Amino acid sequence: MNTEALLVVTYIVGITAEAITAALSAGRLKMDWFGVIALASITALGGGTLRVVLLDDYPMTWVEHPIYLVIVVVAALATWQMAFLMPHFRRLFLVADAVGLATFSVLGTKAALELGHGFIIASVAATVTGVSGGVMRDIMSDRVPLVFSQEIYAAVSILTAALYIILLEAGVDEHWVIIISLVVAFGVRLLAIKSHKHFPQFHYQGRDTPVDPRLRLSAQFVRRGVRSAARRAGQLRIEASNYSLMDRFSSSTNAREQKWTVGEDS
Repeated sequence: MNTEALLVVTYIVGITAEAITAALSAGRLKMDWFGVIALASITALGGGTLRVVLLDDYPMTWVEHPIYLVIVVVAALATWQMAFLMPHFRRLFLVADAVGLATFSVLGTKAALELGHGFIIASVAATVTGVSGGVMRDIMSDRVPLVFSQEIYAAVSILTAALYIILLEAGVDEHWVIIISLVVAFGVRLLAIKSHKHFPQFHYQGRDTPVDPRLRLSAQFVRRGVRSAARRAGQLRIEASNYSLMDRFSSSTNAREQKWTVGEDS
């Protein structure tokens, strides 16, 4: 199989997986059939469409080859009819999504380099192609995009672009550059899924930011500990003052006894 056929096959796998995940997201929001198809199409084809617009590299893939749009629509409607089976294929979807991410990243990098751009624009093109569809899906589903908070996703696209350019500069044939980049991107994505790794997250608690309930609970524990420590310290101070009063009383009593004894002897 040549590289063009390989990219076509992996591209179909990727847009199918994206369409299925988008259809399921639309089902959770109780969208109708038009909403399901629209969300699936935006998710599966939105990344490539946005890349074409940014790079001014027309025509769009799904406009030049409408069969890809048909595949997305069929996958979305099939998901609607067989949604009860989808939980059993979750791992398969993750693998297919990893294939799609690798393919989208390679296609974005390849398109940018063919237009004469360098590493920075190639990385942007790879990232936009790889993650924009999922970002638009999550935004339209009224949630924070997963690629911004929970998953190593966009970094795979940047790594793919860097590897692609390095191999080309090293004189490796483009056929093998594409294959190696696909395999590495696919493997890195699966490794990230298995290890549940993500980048450090930025936590900022402003004056008007709601406090996490877990932090409230921790604060309660701290306040209770401070209060109990203060009570113990107060008890210690009271005991110390009592001991000092007893010492004063005992010393004054001894003094009186001594004075009485001396008077009797005299």
